[in-house]
Amino acid sequence: MDFLTILGLAAATITTISFLPQMLKTWRTKSAKDVSLITLITFIIGVFLWLVYGIYLQALPIILANSVTLVFNCIILWLKIRYR
Repeated sequence: MDFLTILGLAAATITTISFLPQMLKTWRTKSAKDVSLITLITFIIGVFLWLVYGIYLQALPIILANSVTLVFNCIILWLKIRYR
């Protein structure tokens, strides 16, 4: 693996795990009142588009990061709707 791929994977890992605390907190407290629905939906659309872009480029860091981020944020969206 070259340096740029490693750099991309490191950036992808850090930005992706940043959503883990929000997801876990929402799950534990069963409250998503402080999560903006509009922001969440907009972000999910953007992440999905990044994923499509990464697949098109066959860029592993973009594909991995956005796949996991999309799953985490879809869970947060599901929790937001469930705990209304």
